[in-house]
Amino acid sequence: MSFIRYAIHPSRPGAHLFELGCTVPEPAPGGQRFSLPAWIPGSYMIREFARHIVSLRAEAGGRAVPLVKLDKRTWQAAKVPCGQALSLIYEVYAWDLSVRAAHLDQTHGFFNGSSVFLAVDGQTDAPCLIDIQPPPDGAGNWRVATALPGAEGEPGAAEPYGFGLYRAADYDELIDHPVEMGEFVLDGFEVCGVRHDIVISGRHDCDMARLKADLARVCQWQIDLFGAPPPMPRYLFLTRAVDEGYGGLEHRASTALIASRADLPYPGMKGMPEAYKAYLGLCSHEYFHSWNVKRIRPAAFLPYDLARENHTRLLWAFEGITSYYDDLALVRAGVIGVDDYLGLLAKTVSSLLKTPGRYRQSVAASSFDAWTHYYRQDENSPNAIVSYYTKGALIALMLDLRLRADSGGKRSLDDVMRVLWRQYGMAGIGVPEDGIFDAVGEIGGDKLARWLRRTVEGVDDLALEKQLKAFGVHWQAEAADTAPTLGIKLASDKEARIATAYDNGPAQKAGLSAGDVLIAVDGLRVDSDRLQKLLSRRRAGDRVEIHAFRRDELMRFELELGIAPADTIKLCVDESAGREAERLRGGWLGERKAARRKASA
Repeated sequence: MSFIRYAIHPSRPGAHLFELGCTVPEPAPGGQRFSLPAWIPGSYMIREFARHIVSLRAEAGGRAVPLVKLDKRTWQAAKVPCGQALSLIYEVYAWDLSVRAAHLDQTHGFFNGSSVFLAVDGQTDAPCLIDIQPPPDGAGNWRVATALPGAEGEPGAAEPYGFGLYRAADYDELIDHPVEMGEFVLDGFEVCGVRHDIVISGRHDCDMARLKADLARVCQWQIDLFGAPPPMPRYLFLTRAVDEGYGGLEHRASTALIASRADLPYPGMKGMPEAYKAYLGLCSHEYFHSWNVKRIRPAAFLPYDLARENHTRLLWAFEGITSYYDDLALVRAGVIGVDDYLGLLAKTVSSLLKTPGRYRQSVAASSFDAWTHYYRQDENSPNAIVSYYTKGALIALMLDLRLRADSGGKRSLDDVMRVLWRQYGMAGIGVPEDGIFDAVGEIGGDKLARWLRRTVEGVDDLALEKQLKAFGVHWQAEAADTAPTLGIKLASDKEARIATAYDNGPAQKAGLSAGDVLIAVDGLRVDSDRLQKLLSRRRAGDRVEIHAFRRDELMRFELELGIAPADTIKLCVDESAGREAERLRGGWLGERKAARRKASA
C-alpha cells in the first residue's frame, strides 16, 4: 500500500514554529498541486490558515523542485521524473491559543491538522502515515495525546500516548484528530466498552475522580439516547486549562476544549458551582456532536469544501439542538438537579430576550450567514442578528415540549434524533435542507412540521411561558436592574465606553453611538461604576445631559431615561401544578434521577 507520509516536528518552540514534511510517493504526472484548508469544520469562518506558512520548498531525488503559488492557499510543484517521490518541507507559525488552529511554546504543542497539513490535491483519498516527533532537546516528560490510531505493524509505530508513527485512512481523517503534546494529566473511564480518556494540560488542581464520575454519567446517557455502541472506538477529551477562556470544537473521536482552570472541579469541592456546570455543559455539547454534525451532517457538508464557505440553513438544528441537549443531558443523567437545570435554561431565555436582532433575522438566515455575520460580529450585531445556538436551542425546547404534550409523553425530540441517526448518520447520507422537517413530520405529524418551518424561517417570539406552564414550570420576567436605562451595553473596561447602542433605545435616539466614551452625566464625572450608581438615583422619564468623547471630539447629548426591560427570566418548579404537568415534567427532565443526585451531593 502506498502511503502519503507526513512528519511534524516542534522544531523551534521559542519561535513557535513547527517544521513539517509531506512526501508523495506518486505525484501527479503533470506536476503535483498542494493546498491548505481555509477553514476548520465546526467553526464557520474563513480563517486563511495558509497565512501562517512562513517557508516552503520542494525536492525530489535530492534536488530542488520549483514551486509556484497559484492563490492564497494553493501551490503547484513542477513535474518530477517518473518513479521519484516528491517531498515538501515547510514551517508553520503556531501562536493561536484556541481550539481552532495551532499553538507551540516551550511548555506544550497543540495543532489541528487543517491548520498544518497540506492536502495532496487529487489524492486526498489515499491513506496517510504521520510521524509526530519530539522537540529538539528531547521529549523529557512530554507525551502525545490524540485519537489518531498508532501505525501498528510499521517501523517506528507510536505506542499509546507516545511520539512516533500514526495512521489515517485518508486526508479527511488526518485533519479530524487534534493533537496535544507536552506534559499533561491523563485519566479516563469506560462506557459501553469504549475507553474515554481525559487529558488536561496547563497548570490546574482538577479533581479527576469527580470529573470522571460526572462525565461518565453524561456520556452513558447520550449513548443510551442514540443506542449503543457509540460511533467511535475510543474517545478523548482534550482540555487546555488557562487563566480565562472557554470554547470547544468537535471531532469524530475527540474534542478540543479550552477552559479556565477555575472551571474545573477541585478536591473537596461541594455541590455544583456555576463555573463547573458550564464546563460540564461544554463537554456535553461537544460529545453530543459525535452524533449530531459529525455523523448526522447537512448534505452541504458532504463532502466538506475546505477552500470556501459551505452554506446551509440548518446550523440552527446542528448547533441549536446540540445546545439544547448539552445541559439537558446533565439533568437527565442525574449530574445536576432540576433547579440547576431550570436556572441554566432561564439564562438561555434571558440571553435571547436581550437580543433585539431576533426580530430582524431568522435562525435559518442566521445559519446561512454564519460565515459573515455570526462569526464576524461588530458593535451593531446585537441589533441585527440572532444566535442560531441560543434561539436554536429554545426552538428545540419548544419542539420537544410540544411533542411530549401532544402525545401524552409518548413521543419526544429524542425520537426525532433517533430517526435522523438511522436515516442519515448510520447510512452516511447528508441531511437535505428539508430533512429535519421531514423527520419531525414522521414523529409529530405534518402540522408540527409546518409550525417548525414557520418558526425557523420567521422572527416571532416563542410562546415558551405557556408551553412551560403545561409542564409545571413557573415563569417570572423582571428587569435585570431597577434603575432606568440608557439602552446601551458597555464595554468591559473601566471607562464608560459604549459597546452597543440598542435599537430605538434612549441613547440611540439621542445620537450616541458605539465607541463613544461617556464622561459626565448632568455635570458629574462617570465611569462604568459611577454611571450605574448615578442611574440608580433617577427614574424612567427623567431627562439627563450627557457629555461624551467620540474619538477626540467632546460632544453633548440630551436624552430621556427609559424603563429597564423585563428581559431577565427566572424559572422554577410550580409546586401547585397538577399531576399531569408533574408527570410530563418528570418524563422531560427525568426528575427521579436528578433528585437522587441532588440529595447525594
